[in-house]
Amino acid sequence: MANRPELILASASPRRLALLNQVGVEPDHLIPAHVDETPEKGELPRRLAQRLAHAKAVAVQKKAKQAGLASGAVVLAADTVVAVGRRVLPKAETMDEAAGCLRLLSGRAHRVYTGLCLLTPSGQARQRLVDTRIRFKRLSAKEIESYLASGEWSDKAGGYAIQGIAGSFVVKLSGSYSAVVGLPLYETVALLNGEGY
Repeated sequence: MANRPELILASASPRRLALLNQVGVEPDHLIPAHVDETPEKGELPRRLAQRLAHAKAVAVQKKAKQAGLASGAVVLAADTVVAVGRRVLPKAETMDEAAGCLRLLSGRAHRVYTGLCLLTPSGQARQRLVDTRIRFKRLSAKEIESYLASGEWSDKAGGYAIQGIAGSFVVKLSGSYSAVVGLPLYETVALLNGEGY
């Protein structure tokens, strides 16, 4: 392990850090990425997830270089987008936004796209996109109300966190559970291994 590159996680998310720790990876630095997450006109959800993961990695590599950190480091970034068809659901900031998301997701299938980007010290980008399909049960007004009261929806794509109470809404999941939480572990480890981490 002595020759492995340093790892910078381009995120302040405790969930992403916990997922990395789960597979025995401890980033050397945590640097949150602040990028505009607004979809471009007509941008499809899968393209948005890839673009934002790449933008976060680039922004953090730049920030790390300015701080004198990144000369030999790899930067790992991820972005999760929840979509119903071509419609991207917001990262819920208000209770009304979260309620709108939950009503839309109730009783139907949706997709969670997780873009992953690993930037090498030379600035080369290795990217993956993980597509997970989820079906929610039909939610009663009471279930939506009590979920909103939990506060778990705050700042979550699609207004829910699968690793919490909303796990009980999931009838079927096809794809990567860890990607829905925020970081697809199989793909992450494969990318890191490819860079000698």
